[in-house]
Amino acid sequence: MKKFTSISLVIILLAGLFWGCKKTDNPIAPILPPTSSMSIDFSKLITADKSASIETGDKSNLVVAATVVGFWNFYLGANLVFPAASFKLAMNNTPVLIGDNKWQWTYNFEAIGSTYKARLTGQVSLSGVKWEMYISKEGVDAFPELKWYEGTSSLDGKSGQWILNHSQQFPEPFLQIDWKVVGSGIGNIKYTYIRDKKDDRTTDLFKNSFIEYGLTTNSLNAFINVHQNTGVVNAFNDTSIEWSTTTHKGHIKSISHFQDELWHCWNEVGDNVTCD
Repeated sequence: MKKFTSISLVIILLAGLFWGCKKTDNPIAPILPPTSSMSIDFSKLITADKSASIETGDKSNLVVAATVVGFWNFYLGANLVFPAASFKLAMNNTPVLIGDNKWQWTYNFEAIGSTYKARLTGQVSLSGVKWEMYISKEGVDAFPELKWYEGTSSLDGKSGQWILNHSQQFPEPFLQIDWKVVGSGIGNIKYTYIRDKKDDRTTDLFKNSFIEYGLTTNSLNAFINVHQNTGVVNAFNDTSIEWSTTTHKGHIKSISHFQDELWHCWNEVGDNVTCD
């Protein structure tokens, strides 16, 4: 009887161990990167507190900063509207495990009168998550599935990188996005143009141009750095901008615009002032 009881106990324990392991074997889909990792509206960053004063003065320093940022905001907005929209829709869909720690989101979306089919995959490893977005188009000018962009992110979804391909005609890398979350939002993001050749297959001089945005603990707690090729000759112009997200005052340094290496400042309402 004792022997039977001992054997029974072992069987029960082993069974409990087996079923316990099976219950915990419940794979969890990877954390999707924030939608803001794909695009940021730079036009909302460089502002002045218009309510602080009714006086108006020379705002040329702020205007230069806004113009530099505005160029990139227009360029990125035009090239990221579809990728950003396609990725944002993944948030509203439930992924399916398709094997080898790889999850897949599939859905359709409409854009400019056309139907697109999206297939996003996220493969989990010990080092992070590998993302791939495949897009196909139905109807007029339809095209088969192609890899629109890919990327990586940390397991906690707090940092990562995107690589976007140019187009169906030229499915080659053209834009790299490096991003990092600080607190509840994007604390640092950098867009780098990485395309080697233009559509006519000549050397793209704009390659390695970039704009970087970030937050710090300084009194002027936000910054934008721009390294931009003129596109005419192989020469780069550098611009540095720093400002306060609370008081809105800031300064800009740009040799190409001001012909010097000095900071040029503006106050809370955007008027030019002498730098401290």
